[in-house]
Amino acid sequence: MNRIEVAKLSKLPEKLGMSLKVGEHDIALFKLSNGKIKAVENRCPHKGGVLAQGMVSGEYVFCPMHDWKICTNSGEAQGPDTGCVKTYKVEVQEEKVYLCL
Repeated sequence: MNRIEVAKLSKLPEKLGMSLKVGEHDIALFKLSNGKIKAVENRCPHKGGVLAQGMVSGEYVFCPMHDWKICTNSGEAQGPDTGCVKTYKVEVQEEKVYLCL
């Protein structure tokens, strides 16, 4: 597994997404209101909306195109919608945010 530094914790805005391109991976990085950092594939399973531009509420991000609700833990779209995005493990160490690929 590769661990890649992608951000400084203090620079991440709360409840807003950040788009990252890491190799061939297009990733949305979020700092949730509970302080957790989550990373998911930056493409809604419905019509490809950019999830980093979506609204964040709790542990969910809402696609900016059609308001699909995506869980940042599992990547699953919430019913009645169906679909899934890839999730990525994130580690924080000494103010540095690492993505594990």
